[in-house]
Amino acid sequence: MSDAVQPTAAEVRAAAEAVKTALDRHLAAVERRSGEDDPAVYEAFNQLAAAAEAYDELLYDRYDEVTPFEIPGTEDALPPYTGPEEPNALSVLIRRDYAVAEPQRLLAQAQRVEAADYDDGADGEASGTVHGALGILFGEFEPDEIASRHKEFGLEEGDSTLWVTAADDQTDPGEWLEAPFEGVDPQRVVCRFDVSTVFDDDLDDEDTAGGTRRRLTVDSDGDIDGDIEDELDTDLDEDDLEPMDADR
Repeated sequence: MSDAVQPTAAEVRAAAEAVKTALDRHLAAVERRSGEDDPAVYEAFNQLAAAAEAYDELLYDRYDEVTPFEIPGTEDALPPYTGPEEPNALSVLIRRDYAVAEPQRLLAQAQRVEAADYDDGADGEASGTVHGALGILFGEFEPDEIASRHKEFGLEEGDSTLWVTAADDQTDPGEWLEAPFEGVDPQRVVCRFDVSTVFDDDLDDEDTAGGTRRRLTVDSDGDIDGDIEDELDTDLDEDDLEPMDADR
């Protein structure tokens, strides 16, 4: 790192003082907590983790030194649930990431779908772009089917997550369509399920063989479920692929 972008000694000292302040606040919150899921303790915990991480980064950038502390990740935990005890409605938020591993296969499958749609003689222009092919395939097949047959479409699975959130009442039709993923209250998340190869770091070598992807469950109390489901990806030969139904 160049001297021009290095933090100053004063900045490192200020970050250290921020850790001390956050530590005192966390202890005070713990001492006067009102229950096991006191939101004040949760907030103080996050503030302490953020201050410690900032200090660790500045210390390394300035002096090439690190702290002996392991900063716990807070992104995989949920705050205490404060939603309705008996929800009248719920929302399921899903994100699945893919890499376009085989563009030619993706294009070929999209062209097959488009050809079947225009088998009555109408003019149909098979898309020659990746984004166009994706629009065709995701318009033709349900997301769950694409997830189960992603290799047929030239896709490679990345991380995925599913959040179940509670609501007092069902929203009006069309109310959230313009911004479907905004305004999610983490304290109304009943449970979430994360799938990522990053969890393989906790497995032994024999458990990670074969490209294991792990499903991590986080309940409404923010606790990580140790009962994790392994999903093994196996390489399929061309003859093992289920033929696509072009008549859909």
